[in-house]
Amino acid sequence: MNIVLKKMLALATALATSLITPTAFAHHSTTMFDHATSVTIIGEVREVQWTNPHVAIFIYGVIKEGEPAALWLMEMTSPGNLVRAGGWTRTAVKKGDKVTVNFSPLRNGDKGGALKKITVADSGKVLTADIRAQERPNLQEEVAPAAK
Repeated sequence: MNIVLKKMLALATALATSLITPTAFAHHSTTMFDHATSVTIIGEVREVQWTNPHVAIFIYGVIKEGEPAALWLMEMTSPGNLVRAGGWTRTAVKKGDKVTVNFSPLRNGDKGGALKKITVADSGKVLTADIRAQERPNLQEEVAPAAK
């Protein structure tokens, strides 16, 4: 009976692992973003969701002048990773801030993307979701011309 119980437990563990693993890999995939394309939006922060597993910033703005403004969702990494990236805090970007955001758009054309860099207009502060990029010298000078 002990051996049968062990075999059943091993089978249940293997089954549970096989069901969980694809979900974990799918969640951490970034293939939904077109990382070869860089888009800039100018607008106002409507909401910041400083939560795990991903920080989200909602920007109401335009990509091209003359287009109607729309609400865009910018996704980033976890709060812990952003703090380690340098400069990020829960209040680094707030509702009502005027910002310029550089991001990789969603491949399916929906209004969203993976935030690369954000510039807060009032302070000129430049933040990135890329830990390595935050450490680059002259990050401030890489701001898109429209933000200056």
